[in-house]
Amino acid sequence: MSHKIRRAAVIGSGTMGAAIAAHIANAGIPVLMLDIPAKEGTDRNAIGKAGLDRATKAKPASFMSKDRVRLITVGNTEDDIAKLAEADWIVEAVLEDLTIKRQLWEKVEKHVSPTAIISSNSSGIPMHLQVEGRSESFRKRFIGAHFFTPPRYLHLLELIPTKETAPEVIEALKYFGDHILGKGIVTANDVPGFVANRVGVFSMVKAMNIMLEIGLTQDVVDVLTGPILGRASSATFRTADLSGIDIIYHVTKGLKDSTGEDFEIPAIVPKMMEAKLLGDKTKSGFYKATRDEKGKRKILALNFDTLEYEDRGRVKISELEKVKEKPLAERIKTAFALQDKHGEFIRRTTFEMIHYAASKVGVVANSYLEIDNGLCWGFGWEIGPFETCDILGVDTVIAELKKMGKDVPAILQEYADKGAKFYPDDKPMPRPQGVVHIPDVRRDEKRIIKGLDNASLLDIGDGVLLLEKHTKMNVLTQDVTELMELAVEIIPKHGYAGLVIGNQGDNFCAGANVLLMAMGAQAGQFDAIDKEMIRFQTAIRSVRYAPFPVVSAPFNMTLGGGVEVTMVADDRVASAETYMGLVEAGVGLIPAGGGCTELLWRFNQQLHPDADPFESVKRAFQLISMAKVSTSAYEAQELGLLEQSDIITMNRQRVVADAKRRVLELAVDYLPPLPRRIKVLGEAAYANLSMAIWGMREANYISDYDMHLAKQLARVLSGGTQNFATEVSEEYMHDLEREVFVELWKQPKTQERVMAMLTTGKPLRN
Repeated sequence: MSHKIRRAAVIGSGTMGAAIAAHIANAGIPVLMLDIPAKEGTDRNAIGKAGLDRATKAKPASFMSKDRVRLITVGNTEDDIAKLAEADWIVEAVLEDLTIKRQLWEKVEKHVSPTAIISSNSSGIPMHLQVEGRSESFRKRFIGAHFFTPPRYLHLLELIPTKETAPEVIEALKYFGDHILGKGIVTANDVPGFVANRVGVFSMVKAMNIMLEIGLTQDVVDVLTGPILGRASSATFRTADLSGIDIIYHVTKGLKDSTGEDFEIPAIVPKMMEAKLLGDKTKSGFYKATRDEKGKRKILALNFDTLEYEDRGRVKISELEKVKEKPLAERIKTAFALQDKHGEFIRRTTFEMIHYAASKVGVVANSYLEIDNGLCWGFGWEIGPFETCDILGVDTVIAELKKMGKDVPAILQEYADKGAKFYPDDKPMPRPQGVVHIPDVRRDEKRIIKGLDNASLLDIGDGVLLLEKHTKMNVLTQDVTELMELAVEIIPKHGYAGLVIGNQGDNFCAGANVLLMAMGAQAGQFDAIDKEMIRFQTAIRSVRYAPFPVVSAPFNMTLGGGVEVTMVADDRVASAETYMGLVEAGVGLIPAGGGCTELLWRFNQQLHPDADPFESVKRAFQLISMAKVSTSAYEAQELGLLEQSDIITMNRQRVVADAKRRVLELAVDYLPPLPRRIKVLGEAAYANLSMAIWGMREANYISDYDMHLAKQLARVLSGGTQNFATEVSEEYMHDLEREVFVELWKQPKTQERVMAMLTTGKPLRN
């Protein structure tokens, strides 16, 4: 029986239903979205249309591109129910009410295709209860598919099969969720709360109760349960505000009633519900945003005794401030060593979490890996309870649990008895088929071709090398230039197939190391900046014209020089979540690693033969001068930072593997590109751009220095001081970029802009 998903249907257009429909559309799948017919007015689809409208306006954006909205068709569950027969996958996202769900499935069964997969997005109602009374065929094709909100951004998709769900249905949805929707798949057992919510909500409730017992406040707890322990920055109480205080209350009550376990939520939560302090949806929860008399945004914290909001300032715990930039293991050990209320809170809550998670192996899921993945992918944690246990030591955890009067879960005792770690240093963990996991590659020293402080050249198998950056924010350094030079030398010499440029850090590349350049500029070392840029540009050109294929693999932040490194490749395999832009103008500079040249060349190539050639110059100028950054890889294609032929991968974990596969495809009959000749328009283009720049200054949209910067960019994109249209070499254009780049570094206002961005994170308009 075939279960290939080409069309989908979502029933329910509320916040979650519409967001799920949007993400399925992001993957290029047409979606029918149904809701109940409107009782008033002439448009019976008004409820579904309102849901779609909310999704199009959502922040953060539900859609990766405005074009994806067109893939959603809105209808209602009376007039359009027969259209479900066209869908290969039906997703239910209606109220968390068992009676309503059962009634819906009775209605749906009459219309769905006999091969369609049917799933529920229920966050807590057991799946087997929903399909009581349905046919055997329906029950075999039914499965829980629980997305986490917002579905576009959170990696987790929990699949919850019943005992009757057919294995081929499970495998089909695993593949679709992983490869097409880009999700991390966790297979959960059909029990209340499944995996992530069961353990995650337990941890949240414990943190709230222990906080009150010890005498801390929510803003302190959010520091103690945030990034310092490898958790999301929203920590505990900010997460509750985002989720909704009423949602947290109902989830915890449901888990308490269905499991009989200790999910007792503090009395402050019902009080907040009574006062309509429901979190972000009412703009008041555990926190409330406001502005002072100068318009500066402030975050106030709720006083639990008075239900009034107060300005407590930013919480700083000195011992933790000292290590917040240190590796996670060091942060955790420092936090656990605190000999005060903060340390007591961290130790108690963490040991409670580990104990609960360990006791639920075999209950909520069949392996500890599913539990760790569920919490990391669903709540944005760096590590889960079992990896935390490895850092603390299993024996230490067991000793502390005994002090707390708790039993020792069998899995902890098992690993203690054999002196083993859950994540052995010398043994890679099971990965989804086809995934390249760089830490696994690094375990084999023979595969490290060259390791430098800030970058490495690795053998990722099948004759493909990987140039990996590993600095903070993965900024470009001299090490990257050195390894580009090395790759060009050794790949043909040793018969390798080609090169991938990528990594698996938090971001692909935030651009050049402007702090180092700023220090050089302030010291007057402009010749050193010039020489380094010459070397970088030369390396860029050598990679472009190398006798082997190069594929870059951008994801997340890909800015400035990171864009230039991406564009030099033959092809790009980008994560769908790629935020790409040449942002140098924001700090008083211009792209000088080939960015201006590449965009001008690309846009020239895309021009219709009868089009005005100035259009390509104007398009490049607007994109660079406005420092536009895409909100997705699809938008990067629309802007021209990615090409339409570039591959977009929904699952970021598969980007490096997909790039490797593309290298091997290109390597079969690879021929390097011919040296480029770039058409420039000379003084005519410069005059046109100068007039537009002058108009912007006259209208006071830009400052005098903005105008100076814009004119420098205009001069480069016009081809320098050419008096007429002509073709120039790529090296000629790179020289222009570099000369302007170095001259701008000499300007005090550029240095001021750079330092403002580095110190405040905000652009300075001077």
